[in-house]
Amino acid sequence: MSTTFSAPLDGTVVALADVPDPVFSGEIVGPGVAIIPSGEGDVTVLAPVNGKIIKIHPHAFVILSEGGAGALVHLGLDTVALNGEGFTLHRENKATVSEGDQMITWNPSEIEAGGRNPIVPIIAMEKKKENLRFLVEMGTKVTAGTPILEVD
Repeated sequence: MSTTFSAPLDGTVVALADVPDPVFSGEIVGPGVAIIPSGEGDVTVLAPVNGKIIKIHPHAFVILSEGGAGALVHLGLDTVALNGEGFTLHRENKATVSEGDQMITWNPSEIEAGGRNPIVPIIAMEKKKENLRFLVEMGTKVTAGTPILEVD
């Protein structure tokens, strides 16, 4: 059963190889894509799949999809060091969510102004690159909810 991941926020889709963090660019956590956020001000990140929240932190969350794929969404690089400052959670661990549900609100511009990269890796955990089909070309501007990745 395949799972479609939708864009959790507006922005430009880029290859994981373009993420300036070896954990993501080296696909150590898993394969996927990343989104460079667009727009100013507060941005509410949405659930990319239907499923159950396995873990939610202020800067990241993992949803186990109904199809069995784990979807990791990580808001910016090195944002764990912010200890939750600047992030508002809308869901709790173990909650069931539907694609498009509000997950976390943050301000990518403020993250960048603070010296951190606001890029958002979207990872298919415990999958191999050959299990993924990219539904948009790298460099495409997408809006939240646009299907971006299919995972077998």
